[in-house]
Order: sequence, then structure tokens, then C-alpha cells
Amino acid sequence: MAIDVITLPLGAGILALLYAAYLAFRVMREPAGDSKMQDIAKAIQEGANAFLFRQYKTLAPIVVVLFVVIAYVVNFNTAVAFLVGVLSSALAGYVGMQISVRGNVRVAEAAKKGLKPALGVAFKGGAVTGMALAGLGIIGVAVLYVYYSGIYAETSQVLAPLVGYGFGASLISLFARVGGGIYTKAADVGADLVGKIEAGIPEDDPRNPAVIADNVGDNVGDCAGMAADVFESFVVTVIAAMLLGLTMSSLAFVEIPLAVAAIGVISGIIGSLFVNVGPVKKIMSAFYRAMMVSALIMLAGCYVYFTALPELAIPATSLLTSVIVGVVITLLLFMISEYYTSTDHSLVKEVAKAAKTGSATNLISGLAIGMESTVLPVLIIIVAIIISFKAAGLYGVGLAAAAMLSLSGIVIAIDSYGPITDNAGGIAEMSGLSAKVRKATDALDAVGNTTKATTKGYAIGGAALGALALFVAYSEETRLLSINLLDTPVVVGLFVGALLPFVFSSLLMLAVGRAAFEIVEEVRRQFKEIKGLMKGKARADYARCVDISTATALRELALPGALAVLVPLAVGLLFGPEALGGLLAGVIASGLMLALTMTTAGAVWDNAKKYIEEGNFGGKGSDAHKAAVVGDTVGDPLKDTAGPALNALIKVVNTISLVFAAVIVSHSLGII
Repeated sequence: MAIDVITLPLGAGILALLYAAYLAFRVMREPAGDSKMQDIAKAIQEGANAFLFRQYKTLAPIVVVLFVVIAYVVNFNTAVAFLVGVLSSALAGYVGMQISVRGNVRVAEAAKKGLKPALGVAFKGGAVTGMALAGLGIIGVAVLYVYYSGIYAETSQVLAPLVGYGFGASLISLFARVGGGIYTKAADVGADLVGKIEAGIPEDDPRNPAVIADNVGDNVGDCAGMAADVFESFVVTVIAAMLLGLTMSSLAFVEIPLAVAAIGVISGIIGSLFVNVGPVKKIMSAFYRAMMVSALIMLAGCYVYFTALPELAIPATSLLTSVIVGVVITLLLFMISEYYTSTDHSLVKEVAKAAKTGSATNLISGLAIGMESTVLPVLIIIVAIIISFKAAGLYGVGLAAAAMLSLSGIVIAIDSYGPITDNAGGIAEMSGLSAKVRKATDALDAVGNTTKATTKGYAIGGAALGALALFVAYSEETRLLSINLLDTPVVVGLFVGALLPFVFSSLLMLAVGRAAFEIVEEVRRQFKEIKGLMKGKARADYARCVDISTATALRELALPGALAVLVPLAVGLLFGPEALGGLLAGVIASGLMLALTMTTAGAVWDNAKKYIEEGNFGGKGSDAHKAAVVGDTVGDPLKDTAGPALNALIKVVNTISLVFAAVIVSHSLGII
């Protein structure tokens, strides 16, 4: 293994971590406001840390059991890589959340000076998460690749443990998405149903007992959960592309995805320097500018890298075409998601208008738009697959997916800005800051809702392409040249795979409903029993709602997680590798459509409510607003729990199938 093969990815990873540390230092140097603001921020911080600690404590026995099983059934090195993946993914989420719960109060304080200073602090906080994620991810893959190259002679043996690394990251992503999603939406729905609809008090009103739990949820769900989600998408997709390189004629094809990922990480760092804003309407433009700069630098870097390579079986221009496809998909998915979910466009306004005639019409229109939103992303993914396949075969498809996920650093920087600004608005409201401050935080939060929606579209598209690359790697590992849809085992697997996302989503939705019910009952109890609470003369028991959300989320995450791990193994061992191949195809197609529908519908309902709150169609307190709040509460578990968790489900199912592929081939019962 020549040292220059690994210099680029290791250097890019270290640079990303150093940049993240610098940004964290800059954020922490900002003033944190008065004692009241700091007290509120401390309560959010303590709640978020308590949840994350209890979540990791709950997952520890599961991780230990899987480590032992993988070590015994597969091999010890794969088990070690699995453990490294678990720790890396958990660390990525933890780092992001730590800066988020500290940056929120500093954004609220900066908003006293205006929109531009507040945006600067918020984006720096978000960029810490993005750059830490990218740095940890690429260092993990690169170090394991070098380490196992010193142990094994065959490249295929080197890459096999890396699949364990991807599975570890996927597992943490699944539980982070499930646990964090249940927590955040139980608190949010409970707070809205009693606070806004029944009591008629504003969002983030300090009289609402669930308000701290709601703000905690923004961090454990939208920050830690999304960081773990995209972290595993990034590493799993790069590893899948490296596996596809095994089918090619040269070792260079195994290492190219790692180099492309490194170039993407560096490009994201440079692009983040271009986020600057003037008027309110230009915030999203600032983010697009950063994305465009990152994309152009990545393409230029890949061009230089490919042209410097020795002559390969696939021309440099074809490899570059696949990278271009991946970068273009990223930009297009961003723009499509914004079109469907931003208040600047007509679709959100139509859903808001539908609320004038009640919650039913609001729900119908939002759901219809959610279904419609599957069309363009799926067509784009289809075209991308065709172009990249024609350019470089199946390897080109994997490289396009790796290129897409290589921009994860800048994408998550933009996404993680959202929960920070959301919390900043809550702190401003609860601490009684001026209307001018709240206007600035509301403007940032409105864009944050859109960025969270656009990055979910990116994450879902990335999950689908990454899973497709894993699917191809699975077929190579099991030596399946084709999957016959007329074979009974394949049909069984296909239907089980298509069914799995629906059952999984149902469990999460029911969990949110049960947890929200407990929150609603607790908030009603406090309004009734704490004298002077509604008059602002008594303090709510925030800790009780935080504890309910935490306990319920951790209690409810076991069954969905077990389904994701056990169902593919059961199908493979009972019916054979062909049936499991059918399951993988079903879960990718079904999960992609369902995730797009749910996340878009939820975001549309959320922003339709916010559009009315801006003074349209009667404004706050109107019948249209009450109807829109119902739509928002229905959409919350769709867009922030079940929808995003499907990304992790798709990849957990694919990675565990790949980890145990050899076992399934040799030990399946083939009972059909």
C-alpha cells in the first residue's frame, strides 16, 4: 500500500476536523445573553444530553450482542470494524448536538444586532456538525482500508470488514432516527395540540410545560439524528462504490471513490466560506451559492485527479461524467424539495389556502402534494442511473452515488443550521426578548424549515442510490447474475421488502401517537393543577415532559430496530439469497416512494401553517390557522420521524444482507 494512496483522504479528514474545531471555537466566543436566556439554554442542553446518554446506554447491550454474533458467524475483523462504525456514527451525532445546544442561545443574542450576525453564528454552528461528520467518515474508511491492507493480501478481503463498519454506522443511524424522531415529534405534537389549539398560546410560550422538551427534540432529532443518518449514507455509499471497484481490472477503481470523497470534503469546506447574506429573502440564495461553489470546486478537483491517473479500462471522461451526474443530482434534489416546501412558491400557499375551509381540505391537499413530489426525484434518479451506467457501467452508478454523498459536509452544515435557529426562536420567546429579535429569528427559522426539508430530499435520494450500489455489491457477493421475478422465492422476498417500510412507518407513527398522548395529558394536568401558570405567575414543570418524551422514545425504538435487523436475515436464511435479493429490491423502491411522500407532505403542512402565521388568510388565531395547526401536527411524525427513518431502514437492510451474504449462501434452508 503506497502512502500517497491514503494521503488525500486522511488529509481531507483532518482538515475537516480542524475546521470544525475552529468554527466551534468561534461560536463559543460569541456572547450567550443574559442569565434568563442561559438558564433556558441550560435546560435544553441538559435534556438533550440526558436523552442521548440514555439512548446510547440502551443501545450498548444490542451492540455487544451483534459484535459477538458477527465475530462468531462472520469474523473478528468485521466485528471490530462494526464497533468502530458504531462509535464513529455516535460521535458524529454527539459532536453536532453539543454545538447545537450551545449555539442556540448565542444566535438569539446575536439576533439583537440583526439578521446577518445571527445567520453567521447559526451557520457556523451548523457547519461544525457537517465538517465533523465528513471528517470522521472519511478518516474512518481510509484508516480501516490501510489497516486491513496490512493484514490481508487480497483486496476483496480488505474490503469485507469495511462492510461491517458501514453496518455499525447504519445501526446507530437507525436508532438515532427512530429514538430522536419519536422524542421530538411527541413533544412537538403534544405542545401544539394543547398549547396552540386548546389554550391559544403562542409557540414556545414559557407557560407551556412541553416547550423545553420540544426544543430538546429539535436537537436530538434534527441535529444528532440527521448527522448520524447522513454520516452512514456517506460512508456506506463510498464503501459500496469501492466494492464495485473489485469487479474492475485495476486496484485504482477501488481507491477512486475514496479520492472523490476527499475532494468533496475539501470542496464543502471551501464552499462554506461563501455563505453571506443581506436582505431576508437572500438567506436561501446564500446557501445555494455555497452549494454551487462546492459543486464547481469538486468537479474541478475531480477533473485534475482523473486526468492525472494512468490509463484505465474506463476513460477519465467517463469517470468524470459519473461524478458530474452525482453532483447535479444533489443540486436538483435541493431545488425540487425547495419548490415543494418553501413559502416562496405556490404549492405551500395552496395548502395554506385550503385550510380556510377546514383541516380536512388542508390535509387532503398536503397529502396529494406529498404523493406528487415523488415524480421528479424518481425521474431524476432514473436518468442519473441511465447516464452513469452508460458512462461507466455499474461502477459508474456507484461512483455517481459516492460523488453525491461526498458533498455531505456542506449539505449537513445547511441542515444543522435549522434546529439551531429553531431553538434560538424558542429562547427569544421564552426569555421575553423584543419583537425585533423574534422577527430576525423567525426569518431564520422559516428558512431553516425549508433547508431541513431540502436536505431530507437529498438524504432520501442518497439512500436510494447508495442502497442500489449495495444491492449490486450483494449480487456480486452471492454470485447472483440475475433475479427472476417469476421465481416464487423472489416474489415472496419482493412483497416482504415492499411491505417492510409500511409496517416500520406504522410502528413509528403509533409510537409518536402514544407518546404525544402522554404529553397532552401531562400538559393538561399542569394547566389545571398549577395555580397561576396560565397567568404567568407560576413555573411549569418542564422536566416532567422531558422525562416522558425520553422514556417513551427509548421504550418504543426496540421493535422497529429489531424488524430492520431480523427480517432480512430471516428471509435470506429461510428462502435463500434470491429471495433476499427480491426483498432488497422491494424495500428500496417502496421505501424511496414512501419516504418522499411523507417528508414532503409534512414539510408542506408545516410551512403552510407558518405562512398563515405571517398574517395570511386570517393570521394567528383564525380558523384557517387552527386547521393548519392540525395539518402540522399530523405532518410532524411524517416528516421528522417515519420519513427520515426510512433512509436508515433501507441501508440497514442492505448492509446487514451484505455482511451475512456468505452465511446466507451456505446455510439458507431454501424451504420454497
